[in-house]
Amino acid sequence: MSKPQQANNGDVIQVRFDKLDELKAAGRDPFVITTSDRDTAIDDIKSDFEAFENKDVCVAGRIMSKRRKGKVAFLDLHDKSGKIQIFAKYDDLGEEEYGWLKKWDIGDIVEVKGFVFKTQMGEISVHAKQVRLLSKSLKPLPEKYHGLTNTDLRYRQRYVDLIMNPEVKDTFIKRSQIISSIRRFLDAQGFMEVETPMLVSNAGGAAARPFMTHFNALDEDLKLRISLELYLKRLIVGGLERVYEIGRVFRNEGVDTRHNPEFTLMELYQAYTDYHGMMDLTERMYRYVCEQVLGTTKVTYNGNEIDFGKPFARVTMIDAVKQYAGVDFNEIETDEQAKAVAKEHHVEFEDRHKKGDILSLFFEEFAEEHMIQPTFVMDHPIEISPLTKKKPDAPGYVERFELFINGWEMANAYSELNDPIDQRERFKAQEEALAQGDEEANTTDEDFLNALEIGMPPTGGIGYGIDRMVMLLTNSAAIRDVLLFPTMKSLDK
Repeated sequence: MSKPQQANNGDVIQVRFDKLDELKAAGRDPFVITTSDRDTAIDDIKSDFEAFENKDVCVAGRIMSKRRKGKVAFLDLHDKSGKIQIFAKYDDLGEEEYGWLKKWDIGDIVEVKGFVFKTQMGEISVHAKQVRLLSKSLKPLPEKYHGLTNTDLRYRQRYVDLIMNPEVKDTFIKRSQIISSIRRFLDAQGFMEVETPMLVSNAGGAAARPFMTHFNALDEDLKLRISLELYLKRLIVGGLERVYEIGRVFRNEGVDTRHNPEFTLMELYQAYTDYHGMMDLTERMYRYVCEQVLGTTKVTYNGNEIDFGKPFARVTMIDAVKQYAGVDFNEIETDEQAKAVAKEHHVEFEDRHKKGDILSLFFEEFAEEHMIQPTFVMDHPIEISPLTKKKPDAPGYVERFELFINGWEMANAYSELNDPIDQRERFKAQEEALAQGDEEANTTDEDFLNALEIGMPPTGGIGYGIDRMVMLLTNSAAIRDVLLFPTMKSLDK
């Protein structure tokens, strides 16, 4: 057999390739096997031993440890649900089968048929009567007691990380449960799940730089979406009334503990409500998800107990800045005054920034980190909210909130702007900001304006960062810990 280059990387790998050659020569090539007779999950046996005692089962999984004592072999077999001991005797399997079993390696995937019993030490086990090698592991797993600890390698080889670190697998099982429970909650509220384009000609709905690509068939430049907003609002115009989408969006920005260039966003839109309706729905949804997935409304993150069972706090952005920075923006009338106050407090800003931009910068600098318990920060300045309805009693501000938990922005919601004349003026202001160097500014979307001119009812909308929600509910330190395959720099660079 011609060996791949990797077989020369070490004696251990070479031995495994030699074993595969031996198996093939004996007509036992495991890679020709297409299925297994497995009929029982390991956790089912462990959780209900009385029902399985002395019953015949067929289990399958990966060997994670092995030891032999005379003519008896003990294997630890792992499947998705858990692990169990395999008790294999020479007398039961016979010389030939036991001989092949002795050559199995840690990492091999095997099938075992036998009956369930407890050893003299009280360990639930499967007494093997028939065994079969289903897949040969040609590379060794990391050493058992040290595991896979190199963080960079864990992210690049998530498949090994999942094998070696059970808590990692638990995190991603919980991630799936969180998303499933969100769907159940929204479906019960009469929402309809939809899908909208990822490749778009105008990437709007958020302040972010898009990724660019080219569509050869139409010879057109396109962008990967940065938001779900503008297409979902078109569906509200179309009369669907309650819609949501859970999907990947793409933002050409940096990578840190809370940012990845592709991430999972959920947005939902509900006709005939406003941002207060979005607050109420968000509180109910978080409580439902926590109870369904964790069995409690309390979670601990970074030493802080966060209680989703209590009413979420509500504070305006102006009041939050006044509380934590000691600056009352109600008393600041002009952009020049705002810039002067920013200089006094060493808050960096750009020449194009206006009073509202600087208020937002103050919030980020002084208030954001204090929002540990769930808090709705409301009534943002119009300058940073191009798609939001103005407050009737304060036209320089809009009906918008961001949900903060653990000092992180977790959601962003509006009373949606449905006035096409006002929306065109907002887009014009965004175009001016883009011309002045704001690479994250929106551009005018004529088809979206056309939809608004057809008529959109009063609507509340919100976007949730699903990855951050999973981080919080699984006590994960970084966004890469909750993404199965996070974006990594190529090793060739």
